[in-house]
Amino acid sequence: MSIINKKNVNSTENKKLFGTSGIRGKVQGEITAELVLNIGKAIATYLGEKSDVVVGYDSRTTNQMLENAICAGLLESGSNVLKLKMVPTPLVGYTVAKLGADAGIMITASHNPSEYNGIKVWNKNGMAYTPSQEEKIEEIYYSKEFNNISWENVGNIHFIENMKEDYINELLSIVDIKPGLKVVVDSGSGAGSELSPIIFRRAGCEVISLNSQVDGFFPGRNPEPNENNLKDLMKVVVATKSDIGIAHDGDADRMIAVDEKGRISDFDKLLAIVSREAGGTIITTVDAGLSIDEALKSVKGEVIRTAVGDVSVAEAIIEKKATFGGEPSGTWLHPDFCMCPDGILSGLKIAEIISKKGPLSKLLDEIPSYPNLREKIPCSNEDKLNIMENIEDLLTKSFEDITEINPIDGVRLTFNNGSWVLIRPSGTENYIRVTIEAKTQKQLEFIKNTCIKIIKNRMSK
Repeated sequence: MSIINKKNVNSTENKKLFGTSGIRGKVQGEITAELVLNIGKAIATYLGEKSDVVVGYDSRTTNQMLENAICAGLLESGSNVLKLKMVPTPLVGYTVAKLGADAGIMITASHNPSEYNGIKVWNKNGMAYTPSQEEKIEEIYYSKEFNNISWENVGNIHFIENMKEDYINELLSIVDIKPGLKVVVDSGSGAGSELSPIIFRRAGCEVISLNSQVDGFFPGRNPEPNENNLKDLMKVVVATKSDIGIAHDGDADRMIAVDEKGRISDFDKLLAIVSREAGGTIITTVDAGLSIDEALKSVKGEVIRTAVGDVSVAEAIIEKKATFGGEPSGTWLHPDFCMCPDGILSGLKIAEIISKKGPLSKLLDEIPSYPNLREKIPCSNEDKLNIMENIEDLLTKSFEDITEINPIDGVRLTFNNGSWVLIRPSGTENYIRVTIEAKTQKQLEFIKNTCIKIIKNRMSK
């Protein structure tokens, strides 16, 4: 048995406000205008006087309230605000990098339901803030030692009007989709509703728009792009004889595809297809399956796994000079464009591949797969800590054929036949996540039942 990697600092137990994807919670519960106002002050204090901060928001009904709050905090503590209004998250990261701003803020709860909202902060290079940066923001927030700016030195607001067109043109310059591809774009009434269909159309595709009306109540479907929420997309792709369906989450930093047969693509396989095309060193997370390893054998690529979260992937991409990186959730980073996850560019890349190499169903079926499951067990934050406190010991006592233990994010066990299980606390929701991939269905069921029993025995009654 080998134990690899030390515990990553990206653990939610070390932080009070920030999870694996910024600050997130229910509005008027964890997320209030007062909290956001003071977070704005803390960010401005951290950046220093006269810093420039790009601010955008997705389609949620509470976004303008929270935008006003965070902008007031930024201005009061001496930062200038560059307003994008409603845009996809990747446009915030792109704008920060393109303009050389000091930071970017996206007001979004990504794939969470409409009653949630949150804040994610971006660096000068378009990469999300690291855990150490988030901890510094928290220290300032809790100390309340904000920049004390006199009335004549408060920040200014600037409205940015041309960045959407710049973003579109630069995206189109790096993809080459053969004309005639028929695409159904399901934006889920989120922040990608305006731009994503337009970009695919300008890339030469025939586009059918689904759920493209901007609506913060998400009336067409829940914003998380999974099989349960994409039934309509799957039917529309078949009914219209389209080549592919592309679905985004609430802020369009993620993408998932539906093949021409109306099947939602396996997350790992889709990631494997793009990774094989990119070649070289590929960064993925501990919850990614064996498909990516199998696919890269033909191009002699290397797979490096890191903690869950786009910031962990981004840091590893920079450190290893990787060609591509992504999570099985559909959150992918394209370092040749920007270090911000981009669901629109990810969709374009898949469309480009199938326009040149054939149907998506065929490409997916070429990638080996094994029985797998991703399960969420409802769990309070207090129980998360209780469960994870000695989960590694409990697991190792319950299985006899473990060959590797990876505690970089939760605990991932690898067994002697390549099967594996990952148990980790969600950084954005009240769940413990259990991910399993096994060589046989029988082994999968055994691993699942054993792990769930251990978890439930550790939960408060």
